[in-house]
Amino acid sequence: MSALVNLIPVSPDLWMFLVADMVIAILLLTMLRWISGRLLKAGTDNRGRANHDNYAYGISVAGRMMALAIVLSGAVETSSKGNIESSIVTMLVFGTVGILLIKIGRYAHDKIVLNRLDKDFHIKDRNTSIALVDASSSIATAIIIKSVLVWVSGFDVDAFIAIFSGFLVSQTILLAMTRIYERRFRENNRSGSLQASLTKGQLALAIQHSGHLLGTALAVTVASTLLVYNPSGYVSNLTGWLIVGLSMTLILTALVTVARLFILSNVNLVQEIDQQHNIGVASIELSMSVGIALILLGLIS
Repeated sequence: MSALVNLIPVSPDLWMFLVADMVIAILLLTMLRWISGRLLKAGTDNRGRANHDNYAYGISVAGRMMALAIVLSGAVETSSKGNIESSIVTMLVFGTVGILLIKIGRYAHDKIVLNRLDKDFHIKDRNTSIALVDASSSIATAIIIKSVLVWVSGFDVDAFIAIFSGFLVSQTILLAMTRIYERRFRENNRSGSLQASLTKGQLALAIQHSGHLLGTALAVTVASTLLVYNPSGYVSNLTGWLIVGLSMTLILTALVTVARLFILSNVNLVQEIDQQHNIGVASIELSMSVGIALILLGLIS
């Protein structure tokens, strides 16, 4: 049997960590689902939304649950380095912080990034395009938070300041990139804006923009590889993540632009996505943004 399967040595305590972390993760995910329902006046009963076939609500909640799972995966990597008691505390604290930051991130994305529309209203109105962008923004924020969790060392005030700094960087960069894409959209579509098109249910545009958000988040996480964590360097940690994150985002944008010239050389993206609502072409662009970001991250890591 050993000739067929060669396993690395596994600590007997692994199963205790697994059970404890999974129980906490399921409880926190359930809590997030309950909070989401309460905030959208859906309660904890799924029947009210299911009977109305509100797929937008499900997409939005699924995005937040995925975001929390991503944050918890970072907490697991951090907590597994200690004993079982510290692992439980780390999971509970980081999980609670994750729920809080996801909620703050959604609020900031609603009031600052997509400031010309009411996200919750449109999700209740079954707008799947808005829900998809909402889910993607939550996941993008979580990707950056997770990288900061793994980047920091310790479980003290300095670590939490670094985590919050990473959160601020994520929102700042997502805001900056959204404004750039909005300006580009206005230049190509004189009669409309990106946010107005999303409110009309333009799914192809939502898919394309989701790819931009996720790709940007993955590019920003390169900072966790290039920067050295300084527990007391509050300003340097913040500026370091911001400068490296913006630089990697610009590099990603350039690489995607070059790749688009070859992969979609005969395709008019403005016509196909903005005007004809071609979700197939939008999906290809999403895969390019995320795929090239993953390659860039793997290369530098």
